Amino acid sequence: MKPTSIMVIAGEPSGDALAAELVQALRAEAGSQPTKSELHFFGAGGPRLAAAGVELAVDMTQHAVIGLWEVIKSYGKFRRIFHELLDLAEQRRPDLLVCVDFSGFNRRFAHALRARAAKSNGQWNPCIVQYVSPQVWASRPGRATKMADDYDLLLSIFPFEKDWYAKRAPDLKVEFVGHPMLDRFAGESSKFKVQSSKSDSDASLVRPEVLLLPGSRAGELKRHLPVMVDAAMQMAAEMDLSFRMVLPNRELVEMALPVCAKELDLKMGWSEEAGELRATGLMKHATAQFQIQVGHLDAALRSATIAVASTGTVTMECALFKVPTVALYKTSWSTYQIGKRIVTVNYLAMPNLLAGEAVFPEFVQDAAMGKNLAEAALDLLRNPSRRAEIEGKLGHVIASLGSPGANVRAAKAVWSLLDSAPAPRG
Repeated sequence: MKPTSIMVIAGEPSGDALAAELVQALRAEAGSQPTKSELHFFGAGGPRLAAAGVELAVDMTQHAVIGLWEVIKSYGKFRRIFHELLDLAEQRRPDLLVCVDFSGFNRRFAHALRARAAKSNGQWNPCIVQYVSPQVWASRPGRATKMADDYDLLLSIFPFEKDWYAKRAPDLKVEFVGHPMLDRFAGESSKFKVQSSKSDSDASLVRPEVLLLPGSRAGELKRHLPVMVDAAMQMAAEMDLSFRMVLPNRELVEMALPVCAKELDLKMGWSEEAGELRATGLMKHATAQFQIQVGHLDAALRSATIAVASTGTVTMECALFKVPTVALYKTSWSTYQIGKRIVTVNYLAMPNLLAGEAVFPEFVQDAAMGKNLAEAALDLLRNPSRRAEIEGKLGHVIASLGSPGANVRAAKAVWSLLDSAPAPRG
């Protein structure tokens, strides 16, 4: 039986992790059915996809950027990568293209691949899947109708998206599979918010811990880190706290260290304890401990009292662990000016969108300053009843996402699509 060739494209650390999980689920589903052929994966992604056995032509996670100006500056590089991958796809003719998140690049790539395949006179007709919906429901909804021409299947992770597409792009097949975050932490459900189960007398003996999550891209770190550090200094002047910053890789930590050392006058050194790579120090003019670590976000969320986080995927993880969070977002002036004219939703943090209210206080662009973040964070720290109210609302938000098993359901939907696809001619 001819091997099934699958091309995967993921462009950011979060997409790289999600794509790797889907690859593993596709293999498991194929292995459970003797009629399935051998699978061969190739494409573009990052270290997680490589570890999952995907042959990478490009490490896209090294090139992740956000914002209009940043994309424009990187246009030549992305154009070169785009055409290299397109030529590779035409050369290898995969049976399936799986685009994971990274919507700006992937929408164009799917369209170009469809056009190339159309010139093969029916000898190559790949199925094309997008895993995670582009946020067309937040801006430029007209793009939804164009997606029906380029994608055979859209795998949605939020419950409202299927109905939204049904009304605006009925020809696009959409399957709500649930949120993959529930798969990652399924075995940890009994440990969520261990801190909330402590007695008041026990809690009074422990410093509240503020978790700082500036983002997973270099551009986010450059904009969010100074603001977060300023907020931490103001919070430490008001309360006896400890601070923990979590970043996804050592490269970002090494970018963060000089900023923290300068602004906080910290003498920080690397250590490895219980598998965690950390830099630890004390804040000047305060007794607050300040740690920066690589990964292990789940453990940090379990111990956090509150978080200060960039809007994006990580706010959903804060919601899962029921951590009251102050959300912020800063971008370039040009990107913000365009965004505020085309974005139609009321909130940027997904838990707020799902709840239909500002469960997490949000501060965007000029409002995202240290003073505002510190005031909102101190208000949460000083009001246990407010935190308890937020935790209750987050429980409803997470319940709306369904049950664990998103990647399994996604893999089944992909195989169903492949099984029903007509065989190419010749």
